[in-house]
Amino acid sequence: MSIISSKKAAYLKAAVAISITISLIVFSERSFEAAVHGLHTWWEIVFPALLPFFIMAEILMGLGAVHFLGALLEPLMRPIFKVPGVGAFAFAMGLASGYPIGAKITGNLRRRKLCTQVEGERLVSFCNTADPLFMIGAVAVGMFSKPELGVTLAVAHYISCIIVGLTMRFYNPSQGNTDIKNTPIKEDNIFKHAFNELYRARKDDGRPLGELFGDAITESINILLLVGGYIILFSVFTEILHLIGITKLITTLLLPIIKLLGTDKSLILPIISGVFEITNGADLASQVSAPLSQQVIIASGIIAWSGLSVHAQVATMVNGTDIRIKPYIWARVLHGVAASIVAFFIFEPIKSISTQGALPVFLQQGYHLNNLSIGINYFERIKFLSLGIITLLSILIVISFLIYLIRKVTIVMIKL
Repeated sequence: MSIISSKKAAYLKAAVAISITISLIVFSERSFEAAVHGLHTWWEIVFPALLPFFIMAEILMGLGAVHFLGALLEPLMRPIFKVPGVGAFAFAMGLASGYPIGAKITGNLRRRKLCTQVEGERLVSFCNTADPLFMIGAVAVGMFSKPELGVTLAVAHYISCIIVGLTMRFYNPSQGNTDIKNTPIKEDNIFKHAFNELYRARKDDGRPLGELFGDAITESINILLLVGGYIILFSVFTEILHLIGITKLITTLLLPIIKLLGTDKSLILPIISGVFEITNGADLASQVSAPLSQQVIIASGIIAWSGLSVHAQVATMVNGTDIRIKPYIWARVLHGVAASIVAFFIFEPIKSISTQGALPVFLQQGYHLNNLSIGINYFERIKFLSLGIITLLSILIVISFLIYLIRKVTIVMIKL
């Protein structure tokens, strides 16, 4: 029976591949335009936005700085999310820098045995998020032309992200952390332990600075080339589905469900497109004639789901580890639903208090996708994201240190 099933699966895959190839030939001009659009998105937005952070993540890992942060943040991350302290680095980088850097860092943590398989699956489920500049600059300003919506999208996205993290702490609770090197804090002083971890990690790495920098640049560019390939591939694939009528067929099938939920039927196409690619889905949601509240709710869900294109990128980031992609997919479903629900409840309250002046000037200018021109100051973007990462890590360290002090005082009081 299994042999027959495997044969059917092989035949189906071959048939799909042949069909896509024929479609590429028949619709060669439209496929080329879609590929060019995907290339522009990658080259003009994704590549310059992510490359500096990919490189710095590799360098910080090699220098032992991530291990240092992990020791300081262990008292916070372990009890709340059931992940090691180093997970806070992936969390902060993911929140500030966007897809797929959180998944990349998680994959590196697992390769270095700094988290278990289950902890890696928990971590990647909530640290791989959209960055605030995409939600505010691209979606709110560039697509909706309403900067104030960026606050709603960002708040809904990050609140639902925390919900996913707190939910995933209950995922596979029987799994321990026996293969983690730096979980126990043997020293009485948490800072002494952190510096010891930094020294040990740097000694274990052992690469000269020149080699470390070169490896970081090479690996980061190679990974971003893969990301670019996925963006182009899914851009073409989405266009082909539209041209051969698959999108229209799915729209017809989903129409009764959409009516039952009381959602405007014009939002079906953005939902279908968003299943495959986040940018196209959010852009289509901004163009339909549905009520603005429904547009924002659907866009929020699409951003949290992130699209199969990002999921494929995540699978590449954790390739070579035992981190499974299935828990991540279910976490994306939860994130998408939670983000839509949160957006539903906060849309009106935030809309009444949001103002364009509350945003930085370069965010109000935004950057635009698809047929719109792209105009963003990348120096300002990198400065903004770097400041966000430093601020977030600083807040997490302060909270972690307070938890550590409370534990120490509690232990002393018990002994007395």
